[in-house]
Parts: sequence; structure tokens; C-alpha cells
Amino acid sequence: MPIPDLPGELIPKHSPEESWLKSSVARVCQLENERFPGSQPVSFGTRDLLKLESQDFWVCEKSDGIRVLMFVLFDHNGQKVFLIDRHNTYRELTGLFFPHHENPLNPLRNTLVDGELVIDVDPRTRREITRFLVFDCLVVDNQNVMSRPLDKRYGRLNEWFYKPYAKMVRDHPHVAASHPFEIKVKEIRSAYNVEQVFSMDIPALQHENDGLIYTCVNTPYTPGTDSNVIKWKPPTENSIDFKLVLRFPPLPSSPTQPDFAAKPNFLLHVWCGDQNGTPRYEQYDEMYVDEDEWEKMKISGEQYDDRIVEVHWDAYVKGWRMMRFRNDKPNGNHKNVVENIITSIADGVEKQTLLSRSNRIRAAWKARQGALNQNATTLPARPPPPSGPPAAAPVNRPSHPIPRVELRYGPLQPSRWSKVAGPRNISGFER
Repeated sequence: MPIPDLPGELIPKHSPEESWLKSSVARVCQLENERFPGSQPVSFGTRDLLKLESQDFWVCEKSDGIRVLMFVLFDHNGQKVFLIDRHNTYRELTGLFFPHHENPLNPLRNTLVDGELVIDVDPRTRREITRFLVFDCLVVDNQNVMSRPLDKRYGRLNEWFYKPYAKMVRDHPHVAASHPFEIKVKEIRSAYNVEQVFSMDIPALQHENDGLIYTCVNTPYTPGTDSNVIKWKPPTENSIDFKLVLRFPPLPSSPTQPDFAAKPNFLLHVWCGDQNGTPRYEQYDEMYVDEDEWEKMKISGEQYDDRIVEVHWDAYVKGWRMMRFRNDKPNGNHKNVVENIITSIADGVEKQTLLSRSNRIRAAWKARQGALNQNATTLPARPPPPSGPPAAAPVNRPSHPIPRVELRYGPLQPSRWSKVAGPRNISGFER
């Protein structure tokens, strides 16, 4: 199934406009750096089964698309919309407008949402539809919500970002004609309902699935690698991103010249971080390529050398096999991430194991919920009444006489936060 090209006009790298956009994102996110602010998951292992029992997690299917953030910028020039990919490059989108949740005639202010760009293929007509599936948010209408738990962020994403937009499209269908893609909010379920994700959500998809994503409900949104966001795949489908480096043997007639007609060694280099701003790689392993694959590579005319590739472990040939290029990623997986993924492959969790633990995860979740409800309804003990007459309070006489002033009282003002007379919705939260 196809993976979409990113829409929009590319903002030139290192341009003043890109620098200003990066600083704007860092400012609204309250970050001290201008790197890609999205969170990155860790791979699922056996140890994470206990994590699902000890904490509340939500789960959703992991779409096989392109991970992007969408930045809605609002300033004196009005509203502009940008996509940010994992290269931390920006593309300006045209034709989109996001209305404000309180007054749809006003524009939504600075907002940053997280999602996946996919191409859905209608099973009946085979028509391709590009969709942006949003699942989290960092900032909504100038309010940074990164420190809030996932359930609050997801509620704000729906109420302040998606619902006003969806109503606008529903009431004015013609406006969708100018949109570069459709926008949907991804379905998320409690971790113990993972069977419904397998039996209902994934079969209904019109794009490829790439496993599951578990996200802790009670932890903040964390840029960079976040151990509270866990990516599950069947052990046989776990994959790693390396940089592919081709090394050709020498010509028999000229040992100093490479023989480009011969089959090369397909070396997999692992990213070890940046050094002075330059990515540093080390050779890690080799990729298995049979003769038929090599012939297809030559016929394709595609460049393979010095590109990021996604590979999986083939137990039959006992080697890494190529799955696809990863043009959406600036580097391969970091060496530490690679070690974790290999551990996940060796210590992988099968689908049936996930399903079999659902009852234990549900029981632990309900027990925590019951304890919270019990604590919320338990009132603190009232202190015992004093015995005997109350002691007279000491009188502190001022050293200076109190000036005589005329006391004037105005009418009592109703509180904005009154549960009796106040509004039903305050800052997006129902009272």
C-alpha cells in the first residue's frame, strides 16, 4: 500500500523563516531547544506486560504512514498551517482553516498536534484518500497541555481542535475541496480492550497496520524517546532502521578499481548520535540479499547506497532482510534503540500473550480506579470538640491608633467559578 508524499511548500532549510518557525514551536511548547518536539516510542518486551498491569495505558493501532506534527500558527498576519516531519523540516499548507471552539468565526490560535499521514484506499472504488490521523496534542489554542495526562490531552484535542473543524466541514462541505487531506481523530481504547483493536479496529482500516501503540494515561507528553510510549509488533515483524552502505569487490584486472557488475556486500551501519553536528555511524551487521533480489535491484535503477532502510530478522536465512526505504527519517535507529529492539525480537511478546493478559490488566485497572473512588469519597475525620470553656484569644493591640474610615459595601458579585451560576464549560472542562 502506498505511503503519501508530504504535501505543502517546503520552507528552505536554514532560512530565516525556518529559524523563526522553529523558535515559535519551541516557545509555545516551552522547550529549551529547537529539535523535533515529537515523542518516540520504545519497543515492547516481556517486562512491559507488568507495566500494563501496574499503570493505566491506552492502546491504538499503529498506522503504517508518515509521522508528522501539524503546527497551526496564529499571529498578526492571521492563521497559517505547517507540517513538521521527523527531519524537523517544515512545509506550509494552503487551503486549511481551523475555527475557534468558542466562536467559529474566529481562528484557532497557536496549536500543535501529533499524528500520522496515511493513504486510505477505498475497498470498493479503489480511490486513494490522504488522511491525517491525529492522536495527541502538545498545544491547543495557545495553551500548553504537555504536562497534563493523556486523557486530558485527548479531551482537549477533540473538544477544542477536532470538533469545531469537523462541524465546519459538515456545515460547509465545499470548503473541504481546498484541503490537502482529510483529518480524523484516531480511536483509542483502554489497554485491557486490546482484543477489540485486533478484531474491530484493524480489520476496518483502509491502510496498512504496523502493530500497536500503548501510551501511559497518567504521564506527560515527553519529546524524544519516551519509555511510557510502547510500540508492539509480533516478534517476527519487529524491524530496525539502518543506513545501508554498499561495498563492491575489486576488479580482477585492476585491484584498485571497484567491480560494479559484481554483487556487493550490503553493510548495515548503526547511528551513534551526532558529533559536532555530523551524524556518526558504525558498521553493525550485514543485510542478506539473494541473487534474484540483486538482479531486481540492478533493473530498478534505484540508488541503494547511503540510504536509510528498514530491515527485519529472517530466522530462515539467519539474516536481515530489507523491507523498504525510510525516506521520512533523517537517520537510522540509535545504537541504544537497536539494542532494545533486538532484545524485543529475542524477548518478544506474541499476540496471544497480549490477549491472555487482558483480564489481569483489567482487574488491576479496576482495582486502582476503585481505590481512587474510595479516597475521593472518604471525608477527613472531624476534630473532637474542645472540653471546657474556650480559651480567650489574645488581643494584640496596635501601637498606633486605627484611622477612622467610612465603610462602604457594594453588591455581592457572582463568582465566575460558581457551580450554581457559572458557565457549564470553563477552559474546555465540563463542571
